[in-house]
Amino acid sequence: MSPQRFSQTLTAIPGPGVVAPNPPGVEVLMLDIRGRWKAALLPLAAALALSACGSKTGENESTSGAVADTSGDTVKVGLLNSLSGTMAISEVTVRDSIKLAVEEINAAGGVLGKKIEPISEDGASDWPTFAEKAEKLIREDKVAAVFGCWTSASRKAVKPVFEENKALLFYPVQYEGLEQSPYIFYTGATTNQQIVPGLDYLKSQGKTSVYLVGSDYVFPRTANKIIKAYAEANGMTVLGEDYAPLGSTEFGTIVNKVKASKASAVFNTLNGDSNVAFFKEYKSAGLTAASMPVVSVSIAEEEVKSIGTQYLDGQLTAWNYYQTTPGAANDKFVKAYKAKYGQDKPTSDPMEAAYVSVYLWKAMVEKAKSFDVTAVKSASDGVTFEAPEGLVTIDGATQHIYKTARIGKVGPDGLITEVWNSGQPVKPDPYLKGYPWATGLS
Repeated sequence: MSPQRFSQTLTAIPGPGVVAPNPPGVEVLMLDIRGRWKAALLPLAAALALSACGSKTGENESTSGAVADTSGDTVKVGLLNSLSGTMAISEVTVRDSIKLAVEEINAAGGVLGKKIEPISEDGASDWPTFAEKAEKLIREDKVAAVFGCWTSASRKAVKPVFEENKALLFYPVQYEGLEQSPYIFYTGATTNQQIVPGLDYLKSQGKTSVYLVGSDYVFPRTANKIIKAYAEANGMTVLGEDYAPLGSTEFGTIVNKVKASKASAVFNTLNGDSNVAFFKEYKSAGLTAASMPVVSVSIAEEEVKSIGTQYLDGQLTAWNYYQTTPGAANDKFVKAYKAKYGQDKPTSDPMEAAYVSVYLWKAMVEKAKSFDVTAVKSASDGVTFEAPEGLVTIDGATQHIYKTARIGKVGPDGLITEVWNSGQPVKPDPYLKGYPWATGLS
């Protein structure tokens, strides 16, 4: 099907600044696996009074912050992903795509004459573990940057670690917006590049009511707060809202409530392997894409394969990239990924955004002519890359990137085919300043 296009006003005003992180050694709040806040003491004492031993980024160019060891012919980067636990279904392939980018860059000569040495850590689908591993990568391994995290819970857990250490995190997954950190580059979609286009598409298809289903943690709850504000301003009724713990496999009650609501559509913010149980229950209840379509924002090709196409045929997704996205850059990416990991392995949006993040970091470093965090950040604005998803550009003011919004439909072959796109890259607006109905959300 040829992509349908409809008009949108997609503008942005940079969000407010970030409150300074807690001083070393104080308690900070972190999310447990159920999305509830719990206190965890992070030993964030200053670690910058280090004696020189060869060249370390930060010694001569910056007087504080993370110190990356660049004394040899390699530079280390961290890979921080859930390789075990409920989120492994999604995050292992993200790690794999980061490794692919590293190998390609090394084969082409590396970065500033140095080969990249990846150090991989398992966040284990546990948010305090993410924070511990982030600190280990920064302090012990002395990486120049870290690529990873998936859930907003894991990102918020590591955020104070990167801010305290003045180290760089490249976060590759769509999220709920309403956040900016001076030490995080967000290469996945923010709200106006995924959730808002998804809602606009439903509206354009005549859908007047939705039921909200999500995992019980920060991303789905914040996303649904935004969805309810959109719905109120756009003549759409929210007929129900339910949450399940991450990893939950019991959806009988929720699906019965969804069915009884007779909503026009379902907006799904479930994450991880809970999607398997939800869609099996959905089909068992006699619900289909034709009778009550589901728009998902965390199901990509890899998850489709794990859930089963018989449960997802015809259902909708909102992303910025699909394996079927046309273009030479994507043809090259898909061919390289399959050659390395298997012809039966699909590519997906989070994988692509993670792959792109490594190339963007390389371009920022080369523009700065330095691995120094301050210099790299200063060089970020306007950096572009011909990505598999299309041209992406870093917005230095928000440290998000311009991305083309896409709506896709799952086919019987397990691939997702685009049915609409925004026509051009959408400027990131993490605080939704360009949308009057979002006033007060942040």
